Amino acid sequence: MQYVEINVTVNGELYNKTVPANKTLLRFLREDLFLNGVKEGCNEGECGAFTVLVDGEPMNSCLVLAAELNGREVLTVEGLAQDGRLHPLQEAFIEAGAIQCGYCTPGMLMSAVALLNRYPHPTRAQIRKEMEGNICRCTGYTRIADAVLLAVEKMDTAEKNQSPQRNQKVLAGTKK
Repeated sequence: MQYVEINVTVNGELYNKTVPANKTLLRFLREDLFLNGVKEGCNEGECGAFTVLVDGEPMNSCLVLAAELNGREVLTVEGLAQDGRLHPLQEAFIEAGAIQCGYCTPGMLMSAVALLNRYPHPTRAQIRKEMEGNICRCTGYTRIADAVLLAVEKMDTAEKNQSPQRNQKVLAGTKK
């Protein structure tokens, strides 16, 4: 088996690892870094449960090789909370009842991060379009859109109050 050395930043921490050349990012995060927030779903890039951000862009961790990450930055759901506080998106998902079984939630949150970095004040149509790669069998998606809009309100309020809750760009871990 062929191995590759990678230097990758995950949730703000730099890792230097040697990995099998055929190991997926999903397997690397779960098996090597013990970050189990990223879920294994269809393994075909269709369900969205495996979504993480790579250099601020949503990526299917089941379809990307860890070897492709050398010099890149990865953000997982574990990296959203800062200083022991949930991110406004995480709070909003709870408050809006956008979490039911929870299996899709990490991928939904990461897609929502990318959405809000692209559209800081999205419309419901933009939310539906940007989140369509994430499958949820429990919520019916209305509460997820409600949660994203609630998070926008929370972040706007925090920004007006100059609270540290609204992180650098829109969310922690994205490239500045």
